[in-house]
Order: sequence, then structure tokens, then C-alpha cells
Amino acid sequence: MTLARAVVAVMARLRVSGHVPETLYGGPLILAANHLSPADPIVLTAACRTRGLAPRYLATGGLFRAPVVGPVMRHWGHIPVHRGTAEVMRALPEAATALAAGSVVLVYPEGRIGLDPELWPERGKTGVARLALATGAPVVPVAQWGTHEVVPYSAPRGLLRALPGTLRRRPRIRVHFGAPVDLSDLGDGVTGHAQRATDRILDAITAHLAGIRGDEQGTPRHVDPTRPRDRARSRRRHRHRSAADHQPDRRSSR
Repeated sequence: MTLARAVVAVMARLRVSGHVPETLYGGPLILAANHLSPADPIVLTAACRTRGLAPRYLATGGLFRAPVVGPVMRHWGHIPVHRGTAEVMRALPEAATALAAGSVVLVYPEGRIGLDPELWPERGKTGVARLALATGAPVVPVAQWGTHEVVPYSAPRGLLRALPGTLRRRPRIRVHFGAPVDLSDLGDGVTGHAQRATDRILDAITAHLAGIRGDEQGTPRHVDPTRPRDRARSRRRHRHRSAADHQPDRRSSR
């Protein structure tokens, strides 16, 4: 976590806002974040460090097979998601076990780096919601903006070419921790409740994201030519009358 904070400080200007209630610090706790870039895990690790949280990630199984990253991920208890294999079903029970032990688990409800052309959260998978409903663990929405400017979508391909520009610009990254999502009226195993919980979680992330995107509510200024554009999983963004409630607290930013 210390290394992540140091790396992010060199490559970008990180601003963290919002607070996780102190009553949730002992776990179990689910952090649900939007997914913009291959840089997200290191940025979110640095952001969590400012809030005294040490998350265990549900991460794609390919990372665990990498020569250097893989052993590190396994050593620190992160949880592989082997998509497209029979082992994918093991991820949620392992995450539930981690939560039962009082861990903080960080999950991307979208299930992939989003390809929406305007970089709003896509339709989510129900895994995060099913995990929350089965364990009773509170879900804190985490919105992040700016990581798409740090490394290209195609990373590690093209990373060395993009790195000098990133170091010169040091993009501004904002991360906001929101209030826990209320899922108290939904039950585990009840038909339709996992999808309703998924929608609420993504609505909360989207609302907080609107608060930190500033004047980039439409097409982002930074265009990554390596990122595909795909609206197949784009979701309708709801306008909240209380949008001001989702603006980051400038006094708590770091």
C-alpha cells in the first residue's frame, strides 16, 4: 500500500474525498468501484490507504498467473476470478469467507474495464449484489475519475510510449467514498432482488461519479485511441435531484 501511494504520487495528483463510517472499519465491508483503466487497482489501493483501509481485490485470474504480480497477489490474499472456466464459481465463496473473517473486499460490479464511450458505469454483473445479500456486508460505493489518463487501455502494450506524457502531465485523479447503499429491504435468494441491488449499487456509483467529473459529463477530454467503444452494455444514467449531495467535501480531500 505504501508503494502504491508512492507510485501514484509520481504519476498523478490524487484527491480523495468522502469517508467510510468508523463503525465499518472492523469489517466486513464491500467496496464497489467503477472500472476505468488498468491503473485502477494501484490508484484505489493508494486511495484506500488514505482512509486506513486495506482491501482484498476480486481480480481477473490472469493477474495471478503473471510472473511477478501473481505471487504478490496470492501472498496478500487477493481473490482470483477465473472468467470463462469452471473455477469462476469459487470466487464468491472465497470472497464470502474473507468477509466472514472481517476483511474489506473491493469489487468492480461492471466485471470489466468499461467501454462506454463517455466512460459512465456499464450494466453490472450481479455477483457483488449476491455477495452482499448473502453475507449482510455493507456496500460502500467508490467513484473514481482520471485513471483513464494514466495508462492506455491496452497496457502493458503501449505503456512505455505513454509513460513520458503521463509523467509530464501528472493527471488529476479523484476518488470519492460514498455512503453505504441501503439494501435492507432486499433478501438473499429472492427472485429479482440481486438485480435490484446491482442497480442500486451502480446508481450510487454513477451519482457520486457525476459529482467528481466536473465539466466532463459528456465525452471525456482525454481520448485513448487504444480503448474500444462499445455501447452494448451502456446503462441509462439517472438524474438525481440531490446531485449536490454527491459533490466531494473539499475540506476532506487529500
